[in-house]
Amino acid sequence: MLNLFYSVLRISYKVNLKTMFSEKMNIITPRFMHKRFVGVFLALAIVFFHQTSYSQGRKFKTVVIDAGHGGHDHGCSGKGSKEKTIALNIALKLGKLIETKDKDVKVIYTRKTDKFVTLDNRAKIANSKKADLFICIHANANKKSSPYGSETYVLGLHKTDEQEEIAARENSVIELEENKSKYYKITPEKLIARTMQLSAYLNQSISFASEIQKEFKKIGRKDRGVKQAGFVVLYKTTMPSVLIETGFLTNSKENEYLKKTKNQQKMAQAIYNAFKTYKKKRDKIYNEMKTTDTGNNKPKPVTSSSNKKVEFKIQLASSTNKIEPKSYNFKGLRNVQIKKDGKYYRYYYGTTGSYTQIKKSLKTAKGKGYKDAFVMGFVDGKRVDLQKAIELAKN
Repeated sequence: MLNLFYSVLRISYKVNLKTMFSEKMNIITPRFMHKRFVGVFLALAIVFFHQTSYSQGRKFKTVVIDAGHGGHDHGCSGKGSKEKTIALNIALKLGKLIETKDKDVKVIYTRKTDKFVTLDNRAKIANSKKADLFICIHANANKKSSPYGSETYVLGLHKTDEQEEIAARENSVIELEENKSKYYKITPEKLIARTMQLSAYLNQSISFASEIQKEFKKIGRKDRGVKQAGFVVLYKTTMPSVLIETGFLTNSKENEYLKKTKNQQKMAQAIYNAFKTYKKKRDKIYNEMKTTDTGNNKPKPVTSSSNKKVEFKIQLASSTNKIEPKSYNFKGLRNVQIKKDGKYYRYYYGTTGSYTQIKKSLKTAKGKGYKDAFVMGFVDGKRVDLQKAIELAKN
């Protein structure tokens, strides 16, 4: 199953999967035997299911740009440079590009000035604004002066000591915060559990990260690949999220490169180009699903009749991928129904003739993590306006 997962990601995103999962999984799996294997299987099944599903086709509205460090937290440094300054400069330039060229997208910054923001609050900003994408910008460092190049991280298990050190360094800002007790050590077990919870966004994160690395390569940057590590700020966000290490300030040539305004603009432009490609893919799916909804799946007008069968259903998700409607594929939800609608499969839960009962089922579905789930009304098997279904159910 793991090999199948790897091959799909290689074909879809051409990422360096040597940095992902396998070594740590070999260490962890024997410890938990059957339960862990089942857990991993479920996580991968959910990943496949959500591969082309973007939050039920919700329109892209908001991006949060996070400039790493700030204030008394300088981050790493080079000769005449500080990570907090370079990260902020690139973040502001990226935000300006999006604000100028994509006026339908709201840009939110975790900071626009040289101020300190806790890791917890950075994630809270993104979560509270219901962001569709979280972009965290940093600069890198190494004990040696020779490493150079750009790399982009998504949440997951690190494989190399170097990746562990980078995550530890970026997470070390916790020591500068007043309330350290709200954080706890991110163990491999917790990372697996969290990755499972956020599996709906993992492939989207990898897809975006891959586009970023492609764009960096186009401007002559060394492509160090898409990697995974346990960054606290990614751990706490609940949307597609990436952390970009733009370059090594401990490398003299890269330090000089990143200090220059024109090169910061190049980096921002490269990230923007990746953002544009990612958003275009997402908008395409949204428009296709919207067309489907206004076509065959459009609510039909109905007239009152005591002979009509009124039903309420919760749409959990829709996807171009088909998955068996078993409870273990839907976080324990039972009696999930599947319906083919054009090129999409729609997954329904909680079918009932009672609007009171469907509201309870909706609460259950959202509690399981289906935050975008919603109620639909049907009369004699055809979708109708929800309010009309509610009125008919009363008769």
